[in-house]
Amino acid sequence: MKAKTSLSTTALIAGLLTVSTAFAQDYDLVINNGRVMDPETLFDSIANVGVKDGRIAAITSEAISGAETIDANGHIVAPGFIDTHFHFQMPIGYSLGLRDGLTSSMDFELGCAGSYMADWYEARAGVTQANYGCAVSHELARAMFIDGFDDAEVLKQGPVAAYETRKNTGWSATRPTLEQGNAILEEIDKGLQAGAVGIGSTVGYMRSGVSAREMFEVQKVGARYGRATGAHTRYTLGNDTSEVNGAQELIANAITLGAPAIALHFNNPGWRVTHEMISGLQERGFNIWGEIYPYAAGSTTINAEFLAPDVWLDQLGHKYEDTLLDPVTGEYYTTETYKATVASEPSRPIVVFKMPEEEQPKWLTLKGVTMASDAVGAQPLDAPWDYPFDQLGGTHPRTAGSRGATIRLGRENNIPMMQLMSILSYNAAKHMGDTGLKAMQERGRIQTGMVADIVVFDPETFTDNSTYEKGAIPSTGMKAVIVNGQVTVRDDELLPVFAGQPIRFEPEDKPRFEPISEESWNAQFSTGMPSDFGGGVPADGGN
Repeated sequence: MKAKTSLSTTALIAGLLTVSTAFAQDYDLVINNGRVMDPETLFDSIANVGVKDGRIAAITSEAISGAETIDANGHIVAPGFIDTHFHFQMPIGYSLGLRDGLTSSMDFELGCAGSYMADWYEARAGVTQANYGCAVSHELARAMFIDGFDDAEVLKQGPVAAYETRKNTGWSATRPTLEQGNAILEEIDKGLQAGAVGIGSTVGYMRSGVSAREMFEVQKVGARYGRATGAHTRYTLGNDTSEVNGAQELIANAITLGAPAIALHFNNPGWRVTHEMISGLQERGFNIWGEIYPYAAGSTTINAEFLAPDVWLDQLGHKYEDTLLDPVTGEYYTTETYKATVASEPSRPIVVFKMPEEEQPKWLTLKGVTMASDAVGAQPLDAPWDYPFDQLGGTHPRTAGSRGATIRLGRENNIPMMQLMSILSYNAAKHMGDTGLKAMQERGRIQTGMVADIVVFDPETFTDNSTYEKGAIPSTGMKAVIVNGQVTVRDDELLPVFAGQPIRFEPEDKPRFEPISEESWNAQFSTGMPSDFGGGVPADGGN
């Protein structure tokens, strides 16, 4: 008994000495006197944070010192914000995001062509200010194998390649042959093999070209890797029935395949039903989640299938004059100018008003969602990181201000700050981490040992400044944005610090692609069918 007591006492003393030594040491960075908030543990207290070698090394009420100090008195110290739906994966896009507190961004909608995924990551290594990641693109695979788009320099740019590929129409409207379909699926597999965070599908832009079979097979490719498929669902934009039906397709596929899924920007008609479905599945252990953003208007290219007159005007009852805004000219479209622009400049960005403004704060209260901006490009797309923001044009205000808008709306509507911190950081990190993505398992939290991606902001003044007229005006009220332990924004000034790291799975040596065929389907799901059977996976891609 005496020996056991001695061992326990020794261990306790050793533990205390370790803690005392940690408090006594100098840190690379110290954040003092802030309201430290951790959405996972719900820790919420005034404390000091010590950062060492890019990680959080201490959270304490004791005095600590470091090579660099930030006085966070009156400020919130929280996990760096995470966005799984950020298209503007370019230097100036990262700059706008950082001013808004965004330390990690991924694109889970449009993504990058699978064959160029490794190139996409390599181009950002060591020269990027924020953490970066990308899903593999369903849409770009279709552009490659239906339209024959093969410009490697464009495809290497990832999501912004769509400004070129969408000048064609086959990717959207054409159903592939079985041979083309297998090529599309294999292209997606190549991206996952190269470490893509998941699959991004814009099926809502391809509703006539993508069959239910194709969407199921796309999600099956991701399921083989245990990775999420994020989708702009089939009937978005639509009404309160069709929107929900589109989400149900994605969700039913995910449940059947045992795979994660993200219902992208479901803050559209029918959102309460979609959220209730997802919440019920989360309670039963499914890794399925949804995104919202705090804007009544969205943004897309003018040739989006759902904006065609037979859908937008006839089926949904909208008017171009009330809903379609050109962010460059500031003018609304008419039927005539819409048709003329689709013919002359089919990939021109537009802003589309779709929901009542009073809904915006409601979405921020939803339990378990993530706030994902759907940030779109601004012109010039290839501007350097320090390009003057006021000279950027043609973008939606969500690109620069989604996080500032979230905090402002939360402040104006008394939404608990811990809820806002959860939807801005932890919820995305939790779901992505549960797919096995290590980079997300150690972010989105303020805990010792975690990566030091941290925001320090004034909860009373941090706000968005971007508008539909001037969409690239950065947010203000950020005292500091820290990326991998390095201060990258200080007092609303972006610094020449390039500490961004890849958000990526380890590349694999072998593909997991399995081609589909009518014969294999018949063998697995029937007792033997005549060779002329037209169901399952017909050669014409119709099912």
